[in-house]
Amino acid sequence: MYFCNQKSIYYKKVKKISCIIVTLALLCGCVGKNGKNQTQNADANADSAAAITVKYAKEFSVRDTAGIRLVDIGDKYHFALTKTDADVPKEYTKIQVPIERTICMTALQLSNFTILDAHDVVKGITGTKNLFNKDILKRVKDGRIVKIGMEGNFDTEMVLAANPQVILISPSKRGGYDAIKETGITLIPHLGYQELDPLGQAEWIKFVGMLIGKEKEANEVFAGIEKRYNELKEKTQKVENRPTVLSGEMHYGNWHAVGGKNYLAQIFRDAGADYVINDDETSGENLEFEKIYSIAANADYWRILNSYPDEFSYEALKASEPRNELFKSFKENKVIYCNMKKTPYYEISPVKPDVLLKDFVAIFHPELIESDYKPVFYQLLK
Repeated sequence: MYFCNQKSIYYKKVKKISCIIVTLALLCGCVGKNGKNQTQNADANADSAAAITVKYAKEFSVRDTAGIRLVDIGDKYHFALTKTDADVPKEYTKIQVPIERTICMTALQLSNFTILDAHDVVKGITGTKNLFNKDILKRVKDGRIVKIGMEGNFDTEMVLAANPQVILISPSKRGGYDAIKETGITLIPHLGYQELDPLGQAEWIKFVGMLIGKEKEANEVFAGIEKRYNELKEKTQKVENRPTVLSGEMHYGNWHAVGGKNYLAQIFRDAGADYVINDDETSGENLEFEKIYSIAANADYWRILNSYPDEFSYEALKASEPRNELFKSFKENKVIYCNMKKTPYYEISPVKPDVLLKDFVAIFHPELIESDYKPVFYQLLK
């Protein structure tokens, strides 16, 4: 009887354990299956969030195919961004992404990393002149970012010390890239400076986002810029009075006049003003004083950007060129001014066209802006 009872108890235990094992197996199977689906969904969502659509920029385009992102820059440069060792079309240069180390040649390029909170990726810059960002300056001081010298005179040893995977270059500069090419490091042109649309220039945030694996962040940042810019632009298009604007000043006997297709001319138009060279098809040219005066003598406003060492003033403007006092905008104290010695203009303005626009609207049409608005880059010269 005892044996039978023991046997009965034994089989009951085995049955119970078997049930537990089967249940656990089923649970694990369900979790595994659901986990897999959840992972696949997460990957799908990640891919969806990382999709890049170029809306305003003209100097780069993006196509996704078979797990490879093909990026065309201008007419000459073609790169295939991939996270695998997949083969890429022969006309494309392969780049493993996300990159973790690069060198920036210009403030415009650096602004893309700043807005994406990605200074960790920047390992080298050309210099710190007119650089305000405290984090970048600290990184230069403690050696996390090295200075490689200026265009045309790069320090190859410092370039190698930065150990970049790629280097962002600006073909418009003096160059000196031959020595860098010999290192075998991939050079990637950043053509944001060629964009004629303010939002097109800012959209290069997405380009850098693709390189460093921050596509989602880049899309979100740009969407905010785009929304703020277009909302303000919509308001200015309804104004009845559109003032005229002159830009630039004399340097070494010539006046570099921003052309009618220039980035800045577009911001003037979007701010509800008309640039004096509005019909000019070029992006910019050097003119003699007499020529610019014949065009802009009666301009309502005069925009100036420089690096004056002291407090800039109307007296200083007249001292630099006595004939400046002949302009209507000078006589009526309507000079719009930004001092790069005191403002991180090139360092951050490329990714803040919405703020630039607001500065100008606050001057041209103050009724459209809140009364307590404080200009960031430009304000009327006192």
